[in-house]
Amino acid sequence: MKKILIIEDEKNVIEVVEAYLTKEGYTVYKSTNGKEGLSIFNQKAPDLLVLDLMLPDISGEEICKEVRKKSNVPIIMLTAKSAVEDRIKGLSIGADDYLVKPFSPKELVMRVRTVLRRLSNTEPLSDVISFRNDDLKIDVIQHKVFKKGNEVNLTPVEYKLLSLLIKNVNRVYTREDLIEKVLGADFEGYDRTIDSHIKNLRKKIEDNPKQPIYIKTVIRVGYKFEGE
Repeated sequence: MKKILIIEDEKNVIEVVEAYLTKEGYTVYKSTNGKEGLSIFNQKAPDLLVLDLMLPDISGEEICKEVRKKSNVPIIMLTAKSAVEDRIKGLSIGADDYLVKPFSPKELVMRVRTVLRRLSNTEPLSDVISFRNDDLKIDVIQHKVFKKGNEVNLTPVEYKLLSLLIKNVNRVYTREDLIEKVLGADFEGYDRTIDSHIKNLRKKIEDNPKQPIYIKTVIRVGYKFEGE
C-alpha cells in the first residue's frame, strides 16, 4: 500500500483529498504546516508528497529543496499561482508535477496514480552503463547515477528521462516524444515542461550545462544523448 503525505494549510482541501486518496487504497499522512510536514516525511518515508506552495511557516519551495537534499520521492505541487513562470519555477526545484487551485480531487488522484505508475514502469538497462571513461555512470540495478565518481541525486522524472536517452544514444526525440514516454500519454501539462527537466538534468551531469556534451539540443526538433 503506497503512502502519501499531504502538506497543505487549508483543512477543507486536506479532508477532501484525504477522502479521495483513502478510497483509492492509499495510506494518507497529513500536515497543515511545513515544519510538522518535514518531521512526518522523515518519520514515515512516504512514496509521494503532495505539497502546497503557500504555507504559514515555510514555503513549499523551501520544503521541496529540503526534501530533494535527501530523497527522490515524487512531488506534486499545489498552488494558486497559474503563471507559466511559476510552474517552471516549481519544476526547476524538483517537482514532478504541478496542479493549480482550484482543482478536481479526481484529477489529483489521477495524477498521483500516473506518477506512481510511471515510476514502476521504468525499463531496466544493463547493470551498469558508463560514458567517457566513467565520467558519467548509471547503475541501473540500484537506480543510481554517478558523475566523476560522486553520486548524483536525480528526481524520478530526471532518472527516467536519462534512462530513455542513454538507451537510444544519438536518437533525436521531440518534446512530444519525451512527454509521452517519460510523463505518460495522459499528461496534460505544457510541452515546455520537458525543457525544465532537461535543464535540471544538465546541471547535474554536465561539466558545463551551457555547453553540454551529453544531452544535446537539436534545433527546432528536440533532444538527443551523445556518449562514448
